[in-house]
Amino acid sequence: MTDTSLYPPLAALRAFEAVGRLGGIRRAARELMIDHAVVSRHIRSLEGWVGAPLVLRYGNDRRLTDQGEVYHGEVAKALSIIARSTGSLLGEGTDNTLRVWCVPGFASLWLAERLGDFLEENPDIDVDFRPADEGPDFRSKDVDCDVRYVRSWEEDRIPREVRRLDIARPEVFPVASPAFLAGIAPIREAGDFLDLPLLHEEDGAEWHHWLLAQGITPPERLSGPRLWHAHLTIDAACRGKGIALVNTMLLHDELATGRLVRVMPAQTAFQPVSFGSYALLSRDDRWTSPNILRFRRWIRKVVDDQSVPA
Repeated sequence: MTDTSLYPPLAALRAFEAVGRLGGIRRAARELMIDHAVVSRHIRSLEGWVGAPLVLRYGNDRRLTDQGEVYHGEVAKALSIIARSTGSLLGEGTDNTLRVWCVPGFASLWLAERLGDFLEENPDIDVDFRPADEGPDFRSKDVDCDVRYVRSWEEDRIPREVRRLDIARPEVFPVASPAFLAGIAPIREAGDFLDLPLLHEEDGAEWHHWLLAQGITPPERLSGPRLWHAHLTIDAACRGKGIALVNTMLLHDELATGRLVRVMPAQTAFQPVSFGSYALLSRDDRWTSPNILRFRRWIRKVVDDQSVPA
């Protein structure tokens, strides 16, 4: 018989699994829909229970210790088994709903206007489409697949139990409004951006990596507002508030109409940069389920027909 005295509190295990998978207390708290202080208490409680440090603190990031990595792998498998078993008991998968999550910028600027075609081609599928900042908990019955922009420096955030289909790997480049460019000195090289207002999404990581690719070492904090969503940074650029980094999948006719122009240097051309891929993610054991299979074949074809490099 199993010694029940070795059962840690389930809430603490769920918090530990989420922190290890997402790499942060606050990200785990948002997914679990509890206060971040509660997540921290759960982690401390679990460490006290097992008598070993499981999580290392690095500023806002959380990394697992060697013992924590091993324990996390086993805990994640156990919780996944519980979720699958409960889903089977509740009849998960017996309806014909496809629950699709998507990063908000891509959802509003690309996928939403094309999703009607999928609905017309698949009238027997009920689609639940949810733009979401954070990736979902794939053990939940609330999601079947997720379309996310996976940057190269975020690869380790993809859960172990998830499979992915990279659907596009577009180049990223700077844009601004003609009025904004008319009001500044000509840009000769990438280093000139350091003196200009830069438009960011959730943080300055994208501009940081883009500048590094141009041979520029940026300061720890770059100028300009954080706007969190791609469609907000594009709108701000159109209104002349600064320079944004974009890719062609997020633009409609802004370049064709001249609302935005690609910022080009007067001297040596910028190095082409790609941060990562738009990817379709789904839990491994659902990857070949009929609805997910039809959706991923559809989105792959749409991207291929548009000749977007993957």
